[in-house]
Amino acid sequence: MTDQTNLPLGRRVMAMIEDLAQHTDDVGRLTRLYLSPAHRAAADTTLQYMRHAGLDAYIDALGSVVGRLEGRDPSAPALLIGSHIDSVVDAGRYDGNLGVVLGIVVIEALKAEGIVPSCPIEIIAFGDEENVRFPTNLSTSYALAGQYDANWLDGRDADGVSVRDALIQFGGDPNGIAALARDPARYRGYLEVHIEQGPQLEARDLPVGIVSAINGITRARAHVIGEAGHAGTVPMNMRRDALAAVAEMIGIAERTGSTRTDTVATVGVAQVQPGAINVIPARVDFTLDARSPDDAVRHAMVQDIVTECEAAAARRGVSFTIEPFMESPATPMDKGLVAQLEEAVKFIGIEPMHLASGAGHDAVAMANLCPSAMLFVRCKGGISHNPAESITLEDADTAARALLESVKRIVA
Repeated sequence: MTDQTNLPLGRRVMAMIEDLAQHTDDVGRLTRLYLSPAHRAAADTTLQYMRHAGLDAYIDALGSVVGRLEGRDPSAPALLIGSHIDSVVDAGRYDGNLGVVLGIVVIEALKAEGIVPSCPIEIIAFGDEENVRFPTNLSTSYALAGQYDANWLDGRDADGVSVRDALIQFGGDPNGIAALARDPARYRGYLEVHIEQGPQLEARDLPVGIVSAINGITRARAHVIGEAGHAGTVPMNMRRDALAAVAEMIGIAERTGSTRTDTVATVGVAQVQPGAINVIPARVDFTLDARSPDDAVRHAMVQDIVTECEAAAARRGVSFTIEPFMESPATPMDKGLVAQLEEAVKFIGIEPMHLASGAGHDAVAMANLCPSAMLFVRCKGGISHNPAESITLEDADTAARALLESVKRIVA
């Protein structure tokens, strides 16, 4: 059995994670949506963590928590470390939060070792990575990259509350968003640590891995229209069944997503009309989510899916239309920072493994500001966005030591 007294960084990380998990909008489960009361409480708690670690900390105009350590040369380009503290509905406790507290723990460790970094270090806890409550896209991190979309302020949640009104209620300032944009010349890089949210590290029995690229994402809404009819009287060969057509299309997406390296394609939503047990479906609206670390590969995959779906629709006598509504580019990680992470992982005795991220992260937005890189941490069963999300104390400590060693190398 591991002697936990020998894992001080891991124990500190896990204690902070447990503390943050108390802030939720739902009784009995963890739900912390952007600009909600629980987000505000978690932001205030994170602010206190940062100040306790000796950072000059504040909550910015969009609700991100920012802490800064000036270092020996306050005018030198700074190193950024961050992740997010918002969550999905009925979430796990490590997604996002782990990267934030690891950054704070690294600052505490530097101070404990008497190390003054050569340049400033900023720790950032973003608030809108999950994009669950509002129709936004990494809005709090894109703001730092100078790419905040002003239309996001008018987006509304399921209750009709706009981002603008929720931000004011939170204590933020819609008029202060433009000033959040950072000067790229003032930053040398961004590091983010995150649970893998997949099974590859566990399959290799490795506690951490180095992200090579973050998948690009295409999302689209598709519509298939056939003809309703009596389920008992219309012969099978005379039907224009929209749902039967979509069943074939789902198979097309699954097969096409499986034929290329590192690609995935998912139909996550399908709404059937009229939705009666004895009526042939007349219409189905469904979604497509397609991902790849290579944009050209992703675009080719989506085109293959569309072409085959059009052929299936024509063969079945139904109409098929598809409307893309989101394009997020693939984001390769910076080779220089990846090399620093690799050397740090080797230094602590771990075999470096490189893997692509199937999920989006704040690093996608931050790569528009400065060189960016990510470290993944093994999670049990590859499970995420789920209360069963779990990492071990030992892996938390390993991640902290890997990040600490990386920071030392970058800011020496």
